[in-house]
Amino acid sequence: MKSRQDKSSSHVLAAGGVVHRGRRSPLIAVVQRRKDNTWVLPKGKLKPRESLLCAARREVMEETGHRVTVREYLGAISYDTGGKSKIVQFWRMTGGDVQVRKPMDDIKAVKWLRLAEALELLQQPLERAFLMQVGARLRQPARARRAKTRLGDPEKKSAVSIPTANESQRRPGFFERLIGRTG
Repeated sequence: MKSRQDKSSSHVLAAGGVVHRGRRSPLIAVVQRRKDNTWVLPKGKLKPRESLLCAARREVMEETGHRVTVREYLGAISYDTGGKSKIVQFWRMTGGDVQVRKPMDDIKAVKWLRLAEALELLQQPLERAFLMQVGARLRQPARARRAKTRLGDPEKKSAVSIPTANESQRRPGFFERLIGRTG
């Protein structure tokens, strides 16, 4: 699978996570970037030959300092930065209670907040909208969400099937093909 960034490419690939802990009223990790003091979801660019999933796990650990367990693929956002499109893939992750390392120097602070507080603090509108869409799913076990998606949610007129992280690992090049890059 070819995951490397091509210098001539018109887009930049990045990956990250919506990291939470707790079930009934989950706390979500948000990080403050040192360069502009903006509060964002943990994410970052892929290293050469790095898969999206590995990059997501690495970036979240580097930015939060917490070990994480990847649960399922949530979706992507895309925006323009420096004349290129940046496509960020996000996974739902659970984070440990104990910080196992200091966050990278680019990160000024890490906060664990309830969904409403995280939505209020996030400063990028696309990230805020994305978190608003996926936030309610953080309370359900992944098995229940997948069953509801496959069978159709009776409360919704149409259900969309979103591949889990495990499904994407079994399908090499899935995300690259999704955005037009071949492996």
